Order: sequence, then structure tokens, then C-alpha cells
Amino acid sequence: MPLHLTKVAYGAQSLEEMRSWFATRGTEAYLTTRYLPKRHEEIVPKDGSGGGSLFWIFKHQLVMRSPILRFEEAEGGRTNIVIAARLIEVMPRPKRAHQGWRYLEDADAPRDLGSEEEAGEVLPGHIAADLARLWLV
Repeated sequence: MPLHLTKVAYGAQSLEEMRSWFATRGTEAYLTTRYLPKRHEEIVPKDGSGGGSLFWIFKHQLVMRSPILRFEEAEGGRTNIVIAARLIEVMPRPKRAHQGWRYLEDADAPRDLGSEEEAGEVLPGHIAADLARLWLV
């Protein structure tokens, strides 16, 4: 079971703005951080067994994720977190904002929207977000 990271979508005014930002990035995007996560091998295992994702916090909710592809060295002793430049919507889940990134265990990660649901079982995103904000889903 992979380990994930969470990060605030700092500066994003809307989910559409986030989508448009990722649409212009090609296939990969880079987030530069000061330190390599200590648990990086749990996030992207060397055995290729499938890695974790970066879950985006927007308006105090986990709303989307981007698969983490690898970690690589950047200028000045920093580290790039290389993510797939695509956003996968997840069931909204309340999450307080924080600085930098934080770990998220796989068991606590929200599931993807549309996975395992039958037609008509998925709530529209804005309704699901409102219910999650009220802690009803």
C-alpha cells in the first residue's frame, strides 16, 4: 500500500484554474521542495509496485490527486517531486490547510470519483463538496 502526500493548491482560485494550469504542463509537472521526504521509498517504491499520489487541498478539502512519478535532485540541494500533469478527482474529504506537504496513509486517502460506482451513484462535485464540508459524507 503506497504512501501519499498532501499539499495546498496555493493561489488557485477555482478547480477550473487548477485544471487549466495542469493542461499547459505536458505530461509531467515539478514541485520543488527543500528536502527529500524521509519516507520517499514508501511513496515511490523501487520495485515498481505502484506509487503514491499528491492529494491537492482546495478550500480545506482533498479534492483531486496527481500520481507521483519520482523524486529527483534540483538546483541548490533541493528536490523535485515529479508528478503526472493530470488531475484525478476524488471524493471530497475535509482536510485542514498546512504549509509544505504532509504524509497521507493509503487507508485514509479518499477514493477516486467514478471508481466502483454505478451510473447515478456519484453526486455532482459541488454537492459532494458541500456535504463533505458539513461532515455528512
